Amino acid sequence: MERTIVHMDLDTFFVSVSRLQNSALIGKPVLVGGNSDRGVVASCSYEARKFGIHSAMPMKLAKRLCPEALIIRGDYENYSKYSNIITGIIHEQAPVYEKASIDEFYLDISGMDKFFGSYKWATELRQKIQKETGLPISFGLSKNKTVSKVATGEAKPNGQMQINFGTEKSFLSPLPVSKIPMVGEKTTHLLRSMGVEKIKTLQEMPVELLENVLGVNGISIWRKANGIDNTPVEQYSERKSLSTEETYDSDTTDLTKLKSTLVAMTEKLAYQMRSEGKLTSCITVKIRYSNFDTFSHQARIAYTSCDHTLISKVKELFEKLYQKRMLIRLVGVRFSHLVGGAYQINMFDDSEQMMKLYQAMDNLRKKYGDDKIQRAISAGYQLRKFNPFNGLAS
Repeated sequence: MERTIVHMDLDTFFVSVSRLQNSALIGKPVLVGGNSDRGVVASCSYEARKFGIHSAMPMKLAKRLCPEALIIRGDYENYSKYSNIITGIIHEQAPVYEKASIDEFYLDISGMDKFFGSYKWATELRQKIQKETGLPISFGLSKNKTVSKVATGEAKPNGQMQINFGTEKSFLSPLPVSKIPMVGEKTTHLLRSMGVEKIKTLQEMPVELLENVLGVNGISIWRKANGIDNTPVEQYSERKSLSTEETYDSDTTDLTKLKSTLVAMTEKLAYQMRSEGKLTSCITVKIRYSNFDTFSHQARIAYTSCDHTLISKVKELFEKLYQKRMLIRLVGVRFSHLVGGAYQINMFDDSEQMMKLYQAMDNLRKKYGDDKIQRAISAGYQLRKFNPFNGLAS
């Protein structure tokens, strides 16, 4: 039996949510992000895209391309609220679904045609989401995740598309290679330097050639170009928190040691969140004194997975919490109220340089291990029992 996979994606999610709150933004070029010249565009409306603006672009350049664009701050609470509403609707309707990000979903509705037309079912689900949230959403339906995701992109804005079984290659062939999921700017440039502009050319190339040029990724790209993707839809289950604790061999009041432990914990948890595409909006710091009295302090923050933001707040909470000046036996850090979302949601205050720094650091951690890149304050302090899966809520 062929699988039936639906990919659903909310159109310009941040902008659309903002327009629900302020109808004056409708039909206008809108940029979501920090207003300073050092900021980055987190999201932009289709009206702004006509000027060549895209997410991750420096705000300074975006304002130059479209001086009349309206710049608004991100509303993290509302993004989370509407994402949760939509997740709830899909949860009630879909037999199996995967939440790929804060505004993107995959649904496996294989076999549903026996009881109810799959395309009709997906259409009615899309209409239900639109009616209950007022947000535009698009979907693509096909036999696998890759083709459905590409179809969603072609159906946007606020549209839907079905790719019939057996027509995957012909659907993909006239499209530019940049439409293939996982083909980024660098890979697109490399392929174009080889004279490869359209997916059709990739389909006709020997897979061995792509493997020689791009390694293992070349094989995956060739398969996707040919509409082949057996990746399953992984049943969604929201991780509610990430936490870790450290118990010292001997109780201490050494503030340098205590703070270096907290920084090391925070760095590792933040990297874990970025690796999983997660963001936190609630930080908790815990301390246990030598007499086993245990105290914690928490604070809500804007959604983020940035080390520098989280470390600053963790230190602040520790300073408020550590009042007794007694020997400390244990310290812990917990990030909760997690939501899915790509790193772009953090762009509201980040500069382009800061984003590139995090990407470079994370790439080094992936290659050499997550303890190879540390801030100076945490360097030399290794967490003996670090486990980023401690304290997970069910």
